[in-house]
Amino acid sequence: MVEKKKNKILRNGIILIITFFLGAICLYGIFYFFPNIIGTTVTKLEKDVTVTDEGIADAVEKLYDAVVVVTSYTDQGISSGTGFVYKTEDETAYILTNTHVINDANDIYVTFTDSTVVEANIVGSDVYSDIAVLSVDEEYVLSIAQMGSSDEARLGDTVFAIGAPIDSAFSWSVTRGIVSGKDRLVEVDLTDEGIRTPMIVNTIQTDAAINNGNSGGPLANSNGEVIGITSIKLASETIEGMGFAIPIETAIDYAEQLIDGNEINRPYLGISMIDVTNAYMSREYYDIIRKANVTSGVIVAGFTENSPALQAGLEVGDIIIKVDGNDVPSNAYLRYYLYKHTVGDEMTLTIIRDGKERDIKVMLTD
Repeated sequence: MVEKKKNKILRNGIILIITFFLGAICLYGIFYFFPNIIGTTVTKLEKDVTVTDEGIADAVEKLYDAVVVVTSYTDQGISSGTGFVYKTEDETAYILTNTHVINDANDIYVTFTDSTVVEANIVGSDVYSDIAVLSVDEEYVLSIAQMGSSDEARLGDTVFAIGAPIDSAFSWSVTRGIVSGKDRLVEVDLTDEGIRTPMIVNTIQTDAAINNGNSGGPLANSNGEVIGITSIKLASETIEGMGFAIPIETAIDYAEQLIDGNEINRPYLGISMIDVTNAYMSREYYDIIRKANVTSGVIVAGFTENSPALQAGLEVGDIIIKVDGNDVPSNAYLRYYLYKHTVGDEMTLTIIRDGKERDIKVMLTD
């Protein structure tokens, strides 16, 4: 009985071994004769991308001592912003900041990172570019900022801002982000002699935290080179992480004109105007808008005496819809494209009159 049981176990073991080998042979045969029966995974390298996350302390140190806190004393009180030493020349140091940081100031002081406080002089300022230049004696300067290129900056590049957000208690705060966008056209209200004027500003967009006191401070690349002047923060309950800076090339262009003592002259059309979007409820313009069948544009409401626009043949009630082929949804865009020209240029306005579209060329004066 025991002998029969041992034989049965041995027989079952032999059958199991034979079955295993037969299965292995069959599986090998399937792979050998039908290699594509199992799905093939192909890995394709599209582009070599290197992602690193290194600190930027060296870049910050390179720029840090060139940044100053700008304190303005006005009839309304005290306000603060940021600036940075742009260059030195003939024992004078020049500091770049925003015009709105020093607007209406009776006295202006700059504070360096070693706590030295110096009264600054206004070399010049320009409302429409929002660029201002201050000067102090060179002896107080600890460091000079190195200029970079916003043109060479790429989307995703690391950038950082240094400034005095909120108030002087947070002076020389460093915030880090990336270049989120380039050539962003942002609408802002600028104040000139008490008159608020909507303007479009060409900017660099970043997600580096930028608050009010950062205005006038540097936006720098990972090499510590300034590529922009932080100027605007777009924020609301639904929008966060969108800061803006004026490209450094634009800032330097205006700064050099101010330092050289040149008056910045801009061309003008010599018209009073109203946006189509603001004129829908007006009986005066309702029929004009309806006949033109437009939802945006700029209505010519009047002229200054002997204005370039009047001499070119524009009429009250014309709706300007394009400048040099660029859409003009509002008067802010009209000013933006106008100020890209210089005095003496010819500019093409596309208008709608009596429901018909036509082009009118205007010779620009100052």
